[in-house]
Amino acid sequence: MKKIYKRCKAVLYIIFIFFNAIAIFILFSLTNSQEKIHKIRRAWAKLQSKIIPFDVEVVGEIKQADMILMNHQSMLDIIALEKIYPKNIAWIAKKELAQIPIFKICMTKPKLICIDRKNPRDIVRLLKEAKERLDEGRVLAIFPEGTRSRTEKILKFQNGAKILAEKLNLKIQPLLIVDSSKILDSKNFTLGSGTLKIVCLDIIDTSKENWLEETRKQMQDILDKERLKIKEKK
Repeated sequence: MKKIYKRCKAVLYIIFIFFNAIAIFILFSLTNSQEKIHKIRRAWAKLQSKIIPFDVEVVGEIKQADMILMNHQSMLDIIALEKIYPKNIAWIAKKELAQIPIFKICMTKPKLICIDRKNPRDIVRLLKEAKERLDEGRVLAIFPEGTRSRTEKILKFQNGAKILAEKLNLKIQPLLIVDSSKILDSKNFTLGSGTLKIVCLDIIDTSKENWLEETRKQMQDILDKERLKIKEKK
């Protein structure tokens, strides 16, 4: 019965998102100011947190960085970061998302970045756009897994984050998102409520050759410990 309720809630939320996207498109079309667009995005994220509803618990400190790396399980990851991150985020997303009308509307005006993972030559454009966003005072954000993880394991990190970091000499902070799919699960199409925990890790030392894989392992270890804490509380 509880699962049916969560599925019905998810259906209603999808309908809400559709009309929400239309409203965002209208608001975005009224301005070219990235500052105003950022405020609209923050207001949108705060509204989602009341509709779902969910809270965000931040452990550690969000530090000055050029790019943030996050694990990915749910659309809630994006909503939560838009709500709590102090600077204007320039999301780096796979090209396929921009081909979906509802996402295209929300990605073009805020000058988010699309990456074509199947085209190695696309890296030149990616580096150029990333540099432009950084010069505008924005922070890059990437899900290095490249897709949502459907298991308890963080997927292997793709090389896009490593190339960006090393070519542009970026300062990077990993943010670990703890089981966002427990609240918003697109695989099982359920929507619940609760508190989403985000663990802020230290700035990465990118001078090490295997820093990206070491970061993934560190995030997995912390995630396993957070899950153990949750189990012990029950």
